[in-house]
Amino acid sequence: MPKLLILADDFTGALDTGVQLANYGAVTRVTTERNCDFRLLPDDVDVLVIDTETRHLTAEDAYSVIYKITEAAVKEKISYIYKKTDSALRGNIGAELTAVLNASGRTKLAFAPAFPDMNRITKLGIQYVDGLPVNESVFGIDPFEPVQSADVEEIIHKQSVVLTKNVTKDVSTGTLHEKTDKPEILIFDAETNEDLFAIARRLRDEDQLHCLAGCAGFASVIPEGLSIVGKHRSKPTLPNRLLVICGSVNPITIRQVDYAEQNEFDRIRLKTEEKLGDSFWDTDKGRDEIDSFVEILEKKHKLILDSNDPPDENQTYQYCRKCGMTLDEMRVRIAQNYGRILKGLSNAGISFTALITGGDTLMGCMRELGISDVNPCCDMGSGAVLSSFMLNGMQQYVISKSGGFGPDKLIVNLADQILGTH
Repeated sequence: MPKLLILADDFTGALDTGVQLANYGAVTRVTTERNCDFRLLPDDVDVLVIDTETRHLTAEDAYSVIYKITEAAVKEKISYIYKKTDSALRGNIGAELTAVLNASGRTKLAFAPAFPDMNRITKLGIQYVDGLPVNESVFGIDPFEPVQSADVEEIIHKQSVVLTKNVTKDVSTGTLHEKTDKPEILIFDAETNEDLFAIARRLRDEDQLHCLAGCAGFASVIPEGLSIVGKHRSKPTLPNRLLVICGSVNPITIRQVDYAEQNEFDRIRLKTEEKLGDSFWDTDKGRDEIDSFVEILEKKHKLILDSNDPPDENQTYQYCRKCGMTLDEMRVRIAQNYGRILKGLSNAGISFTALITGGDTLMGCMRELGISDVNPCCDMGSGAVLSSFMLNGMQQYVISKSGGFGPDKLIVNLADQILGTH
């Protein structure tokens, strides 16, 4: 039985949190099966991460999903539950934290949303990204889910009436020891990793690690307190071809792709029928396109497939309006078609390492490939997580990355690691 259950609302979040535990040597498994039977898991699994895919659900539906899974985990006596949240506070934050708290039977949930390594900090209860309140950062103009507030309490209370309290950086004082009959969420300030370690130590000393929440940053400091440190594993040798699947519209990822194109990557922007059509990749024309991708990977070893339109063009949105397709339907269709491309490349027998940006894109690809379980291996740097899975009886590798993570040179740096050109 796993000692720790992590609940993430999207696939990249599940992996970038799970890898924090894998980095400590904990045997970690990530699954997309919401109804996972904990009793059927291998005995050596220390940490189970479930991608609940609740980010785009209604608050009511997200609450129901998280409550049900948490309730089942408590019934099976899983000792520790961690609700992974987005470091930019997107998604159903209030509903999901409240669901974990209510279903756990605990009176306190400790929430530390900072991720200092990614320049995301919490100061006086306000979430900052790259020095800006999160609603004034790139996440405030996200076309799918713009963040409208940086006040963590306010964000929670949009979906919940549960009591909340801010805990300042001086965690030697505060309210952890105070008993209360009413459930409450304690929101911790943190600006550095040492702040997060101090929070974890305080929670450990007061036996308050059983019900936690935060992003990958807080998850990275709790393994020792939970006594799930294991044997560190070495990074595997990867296929020396890198295929970048760009499904993110985040300006950070777009800058990374632009930089890679300027540094010897071939970049192909998918045409409208290729990314939004129903069956293009099953046609002769689609199969010819797959063959052309194989040729580039074999000759040049580096290829970017990009679903974004060129700057100042919006053919994709125009096509969607013409067809009556919603933004959510567009997002799903693009992810499905990327999955069909990966399946075509796999069937062609070429070996490569895939870098997939964006949780929705990663989820769509895995669904098309029929993959529900993956194993995070290690961090590749700047929020890029290497994982493995079995496909057609062979071990395959994928690097996942949230759209908002990493410096402009990230893709080039990953290519240097994989191709041995550094």
